[in-house]
Amino acid sequence: MKNSALSEYVKTALLTAIIFLLTFVPNIGYIPINPVINVTIIHVPVIIGSIVLGSKKGAFLGFMFGITSFIKNTFFSTSAMSFVFNPLFHISTGYYAGALYALVICFVPRILAGVFPYYVYTALKKKITNVGALLTAGVAGSMTNTILVMGLIGILFKNEYTQMLGEKAANGVFAFIGATILTNGLAEAAVAAILSATVAKALLVMKKRS
Repeated sequence: MKNSALSEYVKTALLTAIIFLLTFVPNIGYIPINPVINVTIIHVPVIIGSIVLGSKKGAFLGFMFGITSFIKNTFFSTSAMSFVFNPLFHISTGYYAGALYALVICFVPRILAGVFPYYVYTALKKKITNVGALLTAGVAGSMTNTILVMGLIGILFKNEYTQMLGEKAANGVFAFIGATILTNGLAEAAVAAILSATVAKALLVMKKRS
């Protein structure tokens, strides 16, 4: 029991370190494809942790993902979208509700992205193939993050986001958000599903043997 608990803490610490590495090493975890959108794979360690270690540790890893989002966008801003994750920006402008909204976007989607994959995998692993359950859990975690982040931006920062988009929002901000989810979001989900399923499968085999 002690060895099992220690192993889980080591894996959690390792996945946390990977989250920070992906965040702060340029162009690894956040891959800028235009001034507005960054494609991210930082949620992959969160999804892996959720599947292998359970929803609580998955939520913790999601929280750490949120911490890195806060730090990067508050102190090392490189994207036009950084303001939606930066509470200090809104405090400096006197928009205190915006500061709370930024914290919600930073943490809520990331934490839930660490919770849902565990339950999706647990629900499906006895109904479909193990690989199918792992892939589906990976898609669920990635899309949870993407849909909630983009949806909350549209709800909480609609005016500011529309102004930032300019001509790109000609058909409406939610049309742009929907297009982003269907393009970047699905691409991220596919990558996350493959990576998380591959690594999680290996870790689950090791866990079973031990």
